[in-house]
Amino acid sequence: MRKKTAAFIVLIIGVLLFSYLFTIGSNKATYDSKRIVESVPSPEFKSLVWSDEFEGSGAINAEKWFHQTQLPPGGSWWGGLVQHYTDRASNSYIKNGYLNLVAKKEIFEDQGEIKNYTAARLNSKFSFTYGRIEIRAKLPTGTGTWPAIWLLNKNIDEDGAYWDNQGFGTTKWPICGEIDILEHWGKNQDYVSSAVHNASSYGSEVKNLGGQKIDDVSNKFHIYTLDWTKEKMVFSVDGVEHFQYQPSIKNSDTWPYDSDYYLILNIAIEPNIDPNFVESPMVVDYIRIYQ
Repeated sequence: MRKKTAAFIVLIIGVLLFSYLFTIGSNKATYDSKRIVESVPSPEFKSLVWSDEFEGSGAINAEKWFHQTQLPPGGSWWGGLVQHYTDRASNSYIKNGYLNLVAKKEIFEDQGEIKNYTAARLNSKFSFTYGRIEIRAKLPTGTGTWPAIWLLNKNIDEDGAYWDNQGFGTTKWPICGEIDILEHWGKNQDYVSSAVHNASSYGSEVKNLGGQKIDDVSNKFHIYTLDWTKEKMVFSVDGVEHFQYQPSIKNSDTWPYDSDYYLILNIAIEPNIDPNFVESPMVVDYIRIYQ
């Protein structure tokens, strides 16, 4: 009887050990598989100057990112958007080597305002002038979702933004300049747009923009790229260009793009959000900046 019991215990231990090792191997394979697609820097921009690979799991790296949560005057984000941005782990976290920004349907009160949706808005604590930026990401889905990965001049006068908090805010939007690497509206699923905003073209009347239809942006990773030189900006997805900005006349109205900009990642919620929407993430594999 004792021999049978001992044999049974050994068998159980063996099964548990095999299961543990198999799980580790599976997790490692899943984790490592995301590194199969590696970026290839352009001939002009060869040196990696800043990146976030979002390794491991847990909180976002506070040395690299700042959660922008302060509401603009009036109590809502520009354009009648209906979300609160929070610094809670439920809206932004790293899991298994991926950054997750999550838009959620939930009642949330902050700064004296009650809203029915939450999301996250990150500012990079790194800024740069000229270079190549690559982002490998999957985008949220759902009518009314509006994810974006973009750049603002660090001189923007915007209370609550990281660089404004550091004392750099001197210039109002759109004079400061804005560079939209990608925007995606859930009401136009799989169409990705890029644009530049400045004193000559901005807001809902922006004329400097372009885009392309992409295969399944919400379930497949794609590489979104901006090549920014002192002459022009080129926007592409998976190496396919869809917009180039190179004004014939460069002045403060058309080209405020000769000073440091910082990166923003966010998911906005439009007023026409699908009433059945519950939550959806933007998932980012890596961000790499070359000069």
